[in-house]
Amino acid sequence: MEAPAIVEDIVLDIPADTGVEAVEDKHEGFPGGPSDPSVLTLYADHVACSVWTREKRLELKLSSHGRKVHSLGRPVPAIEGLVAGTRLSPLIACSVDTGDRGLFSAFVEQWHRETSSFHLPVGELTITLDDVSSLLHLPVIGDLHAFEPLHVDDAVQMLVDLLMVSPESARAETTQCRGPYVRLQWVHDIYERRCQVGHWTAAAHTYLLHLLGCTLFANKSATNVHVVYLEALCDLSMTERYAWGVAALVHMYDQLNNVSMSHNRQLGGYITLLQCWIYEHFPSVADSTAEQEYDEDSPRACRWIATKKTVKSIRTPVYRECLDRLRISDVCWIPYGEHREVQDFHARSCYSGLLHWGPVAVYYRPERVVRQFGYTQTIPAPLVDSWVSYDDIHDRWMHYEDHIVPAGEVCVVPGACSSDYMDWFFRISHPFMTPGHALDSPPHGHAPQPRVVPQALQTDIPHVPEPGASSTSAEEPRHVVVSNTNNLRHLPQYLHNNLCNQFVLYVTGSL
Repeated sequence: MEAPAIVEDIVLDIPADTGVEAVEDKHEGFPGGPSDPSVLTLYADHVACSVWTREKRLELKLSSHGRKVHSLGRPVPAIEGLVAGTRLSPLIACSVDTGDRGLFSAFVEQWHRETSSFHLPVGELTITLDDVSSLLHLPVIGDLHAFEPLHVDDAVQMLVDLLMVSPESARAETTQCRGPYVRLQWVHDIYERRCQVGHWTAAAHTYLLHLLGCTLFANKSATNVHVVYLEALCDLSMTERYAWGVAALVHMYDQLNNVSMSHNRQLGGYITLLQCWIYEHFPSVADSTAEQEYDEDSPRACRWIATKKTVKSIRTPVYRECLDRLRISDVCWIPYGEHREVQDFHARSCYSGLLHWGPVAVYYRPERVVRQFGYTQTIPAPLVDSWVSYDDIHDRWMHYEDHIVPAGEVCVVPGACSSDYMDWFFRISHPFMTPGHALDSPPHGHAPQPRVVPQALQTDIPHVPEPGASSTSAEEPRHVVVSNTNNLRHLPQYLHNNLCNQFVLYVTGSL
């Protein structure tokens, strides 16, 4: 019997505990890196360590399929309803054509799998579930898909059943791809054939497999898609129950985890998600081009144009220098204020713990980036999660209200952090990528604190109320509270600069 295929893009990846116990190994730290190695335990093998020691590092190879998505176009009218019912149709219009290799290379140098975040001179930031929801309009509510690695014989049968291809054709394709994969071009051709003969359900399956292979689950092959993703599409009436936004985030984190190691240099995953996230949060770093006719009803990723004409060929060292000079005021911490009437904030974005899609598992740590939710950043507690089963991960996710990060003090000025946070961060991290900045710039001089008005201490958030509870209930977590005094929805998360300035003037008596 043929052995199960070993595949690169669906492997178990649950990080080990990175708690304070690691301090006991008495490591002295790294030049230019963390002096306290209890958090970034893999720093010796990280690309940042290689860059610091001036080892040659080529720019990343990217697996981007934006042009393939646009080439296939929108689904034919006969299957538009089937595709829309899966809640995946926003992906059709979101994909950028061209990835910025220099920009991605610079950000990958700052990513760490132990914290699932980018480490920058201003502290940590990450792609959150709220970012995914706003940028892609994918659901962050629903089930996590628990598929297993697929044997090639099962892949052949799935292609026969769902795409209506012959067993001989399916076997020849998987043989050419050396496993349970099919080429995206092959899928494209099958889609056109199914449309020609009016096999609409098979056409929808084929269209969606091509869409997922070009977007959420783009892998390093740059040509293939894994057949296992058809499992979530078997019954198209049930596909909407999945939290596709979680799938996007898990796969993106997994790709970043791999490529941030010094021996890897190819980035898969949904390039559009990372690129547009950078455009939204770092306007001073990325020279981006906005679509003048963008409508807020569309996913926020549609706001950005990235083609060969608009993406400048800027080398990694230039972006690296920009990031080394980053200040708190340069970051757009809460960029989706104008988008809230279209895509609301959900408390699940504040869930903390493991997430998985199939056998790939990653840590989601919003407590490390609460400034992105409108709260003052404090030193996060050490990670205490141990190895758990996929069923346990799914159970915690479905009972997310028991695993939401506590609310802290509201940021009256975007990007505020506690007085001890930056000192701690500079001990456990590598905020700079070039030695000159690390030697010449003290932490607080380089990343100055914004002016913060003292405010009363806040209590931890209570549990989320049961469905049907009043939206103004006193038991509702402050992440989604509605202010009765000014009627501004989601005030903690989405304080705009002008609102912050007015609030400062009001509190200080100047208004």
